[in-house]
Amino acid sequence: MTDIQCQHLEEISKHIEVLLHASEAPLPANALKKHLSLSSKELKQALELLRQRLDTGVLSLHETASGYRLQIADSYSLLIQRVFPQRQERLSQALLETLSVVAYKQPVTRSDIEHVRGVTLSSNILRQLFDKGWIEEKGYKETLGRPALLHTTAQFLDAFGLSDLDELPPMPDMAAIKTMT
Repeated sequence: MTDIQCQHLEEISKHIEVLLHASEAPLPANALKKHLSLSSKELKQALELLRQRLDTGVLSLHETASGYRLQIADSYSLLIQRVFPQRQERLSQALLETLSVVAYKQPVTRSDIEHVRGVTLSSNILRQLFDKGWIEEKGYKETLGRPALLHTTAQFLDAFGLSDLDELPPMPDMAAIKTMT
């Protein structure tokens, strides 16, 4: 690669950084290509250059389901939590269990969630997940009453810093856990 090409890519990576700083939400690759008139190859190279440059600072380039965003490096999380404790949102055990069932077993119905958790599902829990935009209804199960099928959303993936459901940690072996107790 020539010096002129390297300088051009460096300039593109700075433009991407500016757009990511200015954006309130992750920017998809297609939007970056369109706004900066880039090919897929140029975008990939510029993002890698940006990633390398940011690795020496306090920000990192992160890809989520909705696109690319800048975020503070993980090594600064304790400082942020200490200075801005109000920013920490506490999620109840019931909400996390419900969200886990939807994420790992989707599509699921309310009845499926209750069966896995072994308790009646509070409407408040589902409402919180819908309000956060972490779950959505996509279709209906072809059974008596045609219950709604629940799925996670791109917003869920963004909130947990995932680009795909395949990035979820593996499910624990429940049989092995039960034999430990």
